[in-house]
Amino acid sequence: MKEENIIKDLCEFMDASPVNFLAVDTVCGRLRDAGFEELDMRAEWSLKSGDHRYVVKNGSAVFAFIVGEGAPSAGFHIISAHSDSPCFRIKPHCEIACEGGAVKLNTEVYGGPILYTWFDRPLSIAGRVMLRSDNPLQPEARTVMFRRPLLVIPHLAIHFNRAVNEGNKLSKQKDMLPVIALDCKESKGMIRKLVAEELDVEPDRIIDYDLSLYSTAKAQVVGADEDMLCSGRLDDLSMVHAGMTALLAEADVKSQNTRVLAVFDNEETGSGTKQGAASPVLEHILRSVIYARGGSERDFMRAVADSFMISADNAHGVHPNYVEKYDPTNHPVLGGGPCIKVNANCKYMTDADSAAVFAEICRRAGVPVQYFVNHSDVAGGSTLGNILTSQIPLRGVDMGAPLWAMHSCCETASCADHIYTVKAFAEFFGM
Repeated sequence: MKEENIIKDLCEFMDASPVNFLAVDTVCGRLRDAGFEELDMRAEWSLKSGDHRYVVKNGSAVFAFIVGEGAPSAGFHIISAHSDSPCFRIKPHCEIACEGGAVKLNTEVYGGPILYTWFDRPLSIAGRVMLRSDNPLQPEARTVMFRRPLLVIPHLAIHFNRAVNEGNKLSKQKDMLPVIALDCKESKGMIRKLVAEELDVEPDRIIDYDLSLYSTAKAQVVGADEDMLCSGRLDDLSMVHAGMTALLAEADVKSQNTRVLAVFDNEETGSGTKQGAASPVLEHILRSVIYARGGSERDFMRAVADSFMISADNAHGVHPNYVEKYDPTNHPVLGGGPCIKVNANCKYMTDADSAAVFAEICRRAGVPVQYFVNHSDVAGGSTLGNILTSQIPLRGVDMGAPLWAMHSCCETASCADHIYTVKAFAEFFGM
């Protein structure tokens, strides 16, 4: 893909992917268009060199791979990212009738969003709906995305809280509930009815749902030089897009290694689900690839020993208004290239060996590279890399393109950094 088209494609990808389920749907559509075929973990696999395949887990995680030309013991080249972002999940029996006739929805916070950024903006609903089928153990799963604005979380006027700009603690249960209607005499079952109409099914076919709020603002390029990108969910869908774009760009290049794009879910809540990085899902898939080629358990162990993983989760770019919050000597800037993420307490999987590998990949791709290290007085979070190494002893590096306002309803990135990241990933997948 030409550089000038990468950012346009990223914006289209972001707008089509308001929640984890829709993000995976979008990735799978791109994979199918490129000739990838879906595999079922319940079926027997038979694979040969050059096969393009993918596996979906829970509808919210996807694992795509191109079988290598080498022996079953040849290593894996893996890029991992995650499909979820902080948001608000709609609870069961969610409608709340209020004084004056307004209807609000009962929601629960997912992950760690910057709550204030969700106020006073048009919101809508997207997610997964489970429909009754002939088999109770296999309900029909459908994705839904309301493209029109449906809700708003109104802030209390400053006239009733003159100290609001001096710091105002928010209650997730009281302050953050969205309003969906001003006058609805039959509020009970409103969401079920709306979903049924959108999917063109009878309301009684709906058994349950995983529905979330999202901002209807489109991803867009901003800045005097049009060098910044503003969008929700850049953490971590921008890295999903970069990995997907690189894999598809290099799909016809022969490699001795099996190349893997692993998009997990639930990173924002600790990865401890069947579709998360703390589960054995990736290990099971990698083993299945080895065995489906006639390999042995020893071949799997040899392949892991000869593998490398790039754990791609966005980094923090130095904020021009808060420079003091960052490490004194490591100031990754927006537009300065992808960041290698380092932590002395092993919150990231990076060490000198893996940092050197990624830096050389970037050098070969003509891409600048930066380092992100936390200020020593600030506790940092972890991500996919160190969680995955508790399941599979992989060499690998944690990295990400720098952002401003991570976990805001609208984050900011550099267009150049995204192009740099795609180039680095393509170099890795082309090796």
